Amino acid sequence: MNNSLTQYLELYEAHRADIDSHAPQALNRLRDAAFEALNKAGRLPRKGDEGYARTDIDAIFAPDFGINIMRVPAPVDVAASLRCDVPNVSTLMGVVAGDEFRPTATLLRNLPEGVTLTSFSEAARTTPALLERLGNLSAEGDAATQLNTLLAQDGVLMHVAAGVECEKPLQLINIFNAGVPSLAARRVLVVLERGASARLLVCDHSQRADVDYLASEVTEIFLAPGAQLDYYHLEESTARTSRVSSVFASLDADSRLSVNGTTLCGGHTRNNYTVHLDAPGAEANMAGMVICGDSQHTDNDTLVLHHAPHCRSNQTFKYILDDNATGAFRGLIRVDHGAAFTEAYQTNRNLVTSADAIMHTEPQLEIYCDEVKCGHGATTGQLDERALFYMRSRGIPEREARKMLMQAFMADVIDTITLPSLHERLRLLVERRLTGDRRGCGDCSASCTTTLQ
Repeated sequence: MNNSLTQYLELYEAHRADIDSHAPQALNRLRDAAFEALNKAGRLPRKGDEGYARTDIDAIFAPDFGINIMRVPAPVDVAASLRCDVPNVSTLMGVVAGDEFRPTATLLRNLPEGVTLTSFSEAARTTPALLERLGNLSAEGDAATQLNTLLAQDGVLMHVAAGVECEKPLQLINIFNAGVPSLAARRVLVVLERGASARLLVCDHSQRADVDYLASEVTEIFLAPGAQLDYYHLEESTARTSRVSSVFASLDADSRLSVNGTTLCGGHTRNNYTVHLDAPGAEANMAGMVICGDSQHTDNDTLVLHHAPHCRSNQTFKYILDDNATGAFRGLIRVDHGAAFTEAYQTNRNLVTSADAIMHTEPQLEIYCDEVKCGHGATTGQLDERALFYMRSRGIPEREARKMLMQAFMADVIDTITLPSLHERLRLLVERRLTGDRRGCGDCSASCTTTLQ
């Protein structure tokens, strides 16, 4: 074995005692299985592997990134980091500096009764039973997920007790600002008990554009009967920041999960979504929006598994690609035997605005029972020249007309966001991104500058 995985396995074997000593037992108990799985895999996924037509995970992990094994406090001023907050969105917020959770004073003062947002380490001391589900879903993940399990030393727990409606959204801001190339192994565990409801907004930012960063992120979501979660993710980092993320979700009877993942700026991004609809009445709505320029690459891979009857899922993913950008979407809906009366739909629509941009799309259905309603579709094309001509004939400059058409193309994805202030803010961020405005969601200096024509 001679590839990027080798350096991490050797690092782990040399420093396991240090890794374990700085981590809760809830994580340490998962490492043996992850180590075995990685040795069996032999390497991380590469371009051309099943499900990895355009993304080379092995190459993404190949550089010599620094890992904060000894838990040296990251030099992040939490107060200064608040400039990366999404303005006008009133949230209860915590900052993840590298992979270290730092709650704000506002969060600590205002968390409602029955709502927990804390580090794994703190939960292990105060409410260890809440961590029992950690790793239950991620065990099925690919080698990149197992590597996260091998290296993660802490994480963030979000728990909402039965019947509690968390009115104010919770927010995590993931920050990179180290002065050397760095890898952060981030973990999030979300557990909503029976009848609970909440909204979680996660934002990824890099405050330095001159340093290479890699975010390895794994999120596990458990929704009990009747629980409802809106999960939003916004990536606005730098061209030298890569992100490999896996989200796993288990939905019990009559629960509802809504996911909206937005990638506006970054280097190489791979998002995996695996959703299990485990009991009747479960519903999953997933939406994704990608705007790529320069040599940016974004890959979304979804796996929606209908295990029970009378469940519903819907997916809408849209891309706008310019310059030398590449995008990929692979979606699989599987309806198991016995999952009758399933409704499952999947749509992927893409705009390619330059001759050098490339989009790869692969929608799939696997249906093993009758009495279902399922459909999927994908299109890749350019802006409607007739609409563009009509707008120009009415006196609208070509550049403005193109921007308006691209904004309209993304409108239905933005409309899946039910938080009004975030909906409006994202609409503004998309407008800025399409025009090359340097300002990010909080005027961070490390924002993308490409103008999509």
